[in-house]
Amino acid sequence: MVDNPFAELSLERAIGLRWTLRDIQARRLKMSPVSDEDLRVLTEFGMIEVRDEGPVLTEAGTAVLNG
Repeated sequence: MVDNPFAELSLERAIGLRWTLRDIQARRLKMSPVSDEDLRVLTEFGMIEVRDEGPVLTEAGTAVLNG
């Protein structure tokens, strides 16, 4: 089981970041734009990489959603 990387955040913030990961995974970014702050936090946690085509999940990001 993956440790909760969002443990230090508020419950609301953790839920919001999980939804952001789901939106990135499903490529729903036009309908649900991601804030710069969310991108920064998820990049720092190593859960996403920002590429030319936009943000994509890393193995860590996928593990959080599947864990």
